[in-house]
Amino acid sequence: MSQAEASRQKLPPGAVPADGEPQSGNPRSGGPGAARAAVRPGWQLGLFRSELTTTFRRWRTLALLAVLAAVPALIGIAVKVESDHGSTARDPSGNGPAFLTDITNNGLFLVFAALAATLPVFLPMAIGVIAGDSVAGEASAGTLRYLLVAPAGRTRLLLAKFVCAVAFCLAATLVVAASALAVGALLFPLGDVTTISGTQISFADGLGRAALISAVVAASLIGVAAVGLFVSTLTSSGIAAMATTVGLVITVQILDGIPQLHALQPYLFPHYWLSFADLLRAPVYWDEIVKNLELQGLYAMVFGSAAWARFTTKDIAA
Repeated sequence: MSQAEASRQKLPPGAVPADGEPQSGNPRSGGPGAARAAVRPGWQLGLFRSELTTTFRRWRTLALLAVLAAVPALIGIAVKVESDHGSTARDPSGNGPAFLTDITNNGLFLVFAALAATLPVFLPMAIGVIAGDSVAGEASAGTLRYLLVAPAGRTRLLLAKFVCAVAFCLAATLVVAASALAVGALLFPLGDVTTISGTQISFADGLGRAALISAVVAASLIGVAAVGLFVSTLTSSGIAAMATTVGLVITVQILDGIPQLHALQPYLFPHYWLSFADLLRAPVYWDEIVKNLELQGLYAMVFGSAAWARFTTKDIAA
């Protein structure tokens, strides 16, 4: 059992033991005191802080972030080695992440290339692991029952876990972007950015575009987080929930690449993921970016509601 999971065995603030006896010295451990504490705003924020702390203290989470940080470094080193030998960064077949050939001229493009390389595979898999394990992992470790006896209620607990999964989406994206920016600045020159439209913007504007692109990429992963949270409420096995979520991500990606399914593809959550590249146009093309954000919001609403219906009506506290 990990340190974070072991800390769950210590009753969280506001929880009572399984035998129903209040925890001594805890004013929020039952009775009228618990009711008063339940409405204190600080207590609710404490629930979110507890979820965030538990998630980001797990070794598994740190390992996922380390892998994500290593991907831009590997891309940067590979491009640097190839360019030093006089070769082009792009594969002769035309494959490879977008913006790859621009990295040697401007290290900031490593941020865009790294996000384009990690968004289809690495980022959604990492989100799938975190979201899929959020409820099922607690159930399999036996710590979910301690959380359910707290006065927060299942709805707030599920909301806290969803917010935690979304926070991980943002953290994972920022780790990729920050690592790419650091490696790009170290290995390649920096300067004005040439947009896809051929116009030039200043380096400061380019950094602003990179921050906006990171935010859009993080928002693009909300659909995966919602699907993973729903899957996590269907089983008490954390491994099964993670495997199912990652399998769904891969399956949907395959479906999105089959031309015969073009009528279905606009409704698949990864269909507009790479629309973030339109933020590097002048003027910016917002159509597909807005469609992407609307689609992610729809997935969050549908699968979030399904997860709530499952979590609040079924006994999954095994």
